[in-house]
Amino acid sequence: MQAATPLDATFAALADPTRRAILARLAEGEATVLELAQPFAISQPAISKHLKVLERAGLISRGRDAQRRPCRLEPTPLAAANHWLENYRRFWEESFERLDVLLDEMKAEQKKVKRGKRR
Repeated sequence: MQAATPLDATFAALADPTRRAILARLAEGEATVLELAQPFAISQPAISKHLKVLERAGLISRGRDAQRRPCRLEPTPLAAANHWLENYRRFWEESFERLDVLLDEMKAEQKKVKRGKRR
């Protein structure tokens, strides 16, 4: 079995909707654990566990500001995931373009058949 890569850790962390919501909140700016916990109906220790997963994946970092320990979004792992996904986006776009060409050819052929029947 292979060791987990940073990309594996990123996708594993993103698999949970609570963690995705936390990242969405942090995209707006830094926040403390208490601020991050507010919109969720789960305990602060549960939020802390989610934050640890995000931190281990490199998706967030925690600073120190006097008594506060604000969390902030770290963009590098998301950029790596986006780069990986980009290859598949290109694949699907090319596939859809080929499908469009085929559909256009089928429509043109159908028009020829209809014109031939009218004569």
